[in-house]
Amino acid sequence: MFSFREVLSAVQSYGKAHQFILQHKLWKWILIPGVIYCLLFFTGFYFVWGYSGDFVEYLTRLMHITEWVQDLESSWLSFLFILVAFSIRIVFVFWYFSYFKYLFLIVASPVFSYLSEKTEAILDHKEFPFSWSQLGQDILRGIKMSCRNIVYQTAAILVLLLVSFIPVVGWLTPMLGFFIESYFYGFSMMDYSCERHRLNMSQSIDFIRQHRGMAIGNGMVFYLFMLIPVLGWMLAPSYAVIAATIDLQTKRLK
Repeated sequence: MFSFREVLSAVQSYGKAHQFILQHKLWKWILIPGVIYCLLFFTGFYFVWGYSGDFVEYLTRLMHITEWVQDLESSWLSFLFILVAFSIRIVFVFWYFSYFKYLFLIVASPVFSYLSEKTEAILDHKEFPFSWSQLGQDILRGIKMSCRNIVYQTAAILVLLLVSFIPVVGWLTPMLGFFIESYFYGFSMMDYSCERHRLNMSQSIDFIRQHRGMAIGNGMVFYLFMLIPVLGWMLAPSYAVIAATIDLQTKRLK
């Protein structure tokens, strides 16, 4: 289970993050990764949509479905075929939406690690020594943690897909899926602070599990932000990192 108090605290930290950004004029650290996110997202979307169409076309040719539908000369069957083909492409897009966030967190990990560090430095009125070797280690650790979260989230979602076929119980799966995705997104945002305080991966995982309410609350707002085209995509990652850093100031990382 998780603490609703921690969920509420994590949600409220977004308001604190907004005031913090305004007060300390951190907009360049919000807009730069936001613009990069949008450019990478639209580029990736272009290729995913295009190649998913090529994949559907390859399958239909391999299975001779197109010729079969044309031979039957049924308008309803043709419509159904088009609908199924479109649905397959939409599934590819949904998977892309879900996993692109992790890929971006990997690419932008140096920026977000620095942003989290800068936030804590301002809050504690101190500076953290910079080291290129440490930055490289942090990036490698971030990649490992993101890959670990991708695997665990995928396993959880696949289990939910199976559960969704169970009557009544299956009705709860969309809500459970939302909480699962929120937890793993919030997990990634909190890990920047855990990383800076030299918690290894195992210690970081244990700490965030103990405070999963914070991860869920942070990830929920991040998830909802991402539903806002362009503006939400630009603001969500940096806001989430700063909000998690501020919220974690109330906890002792050890």
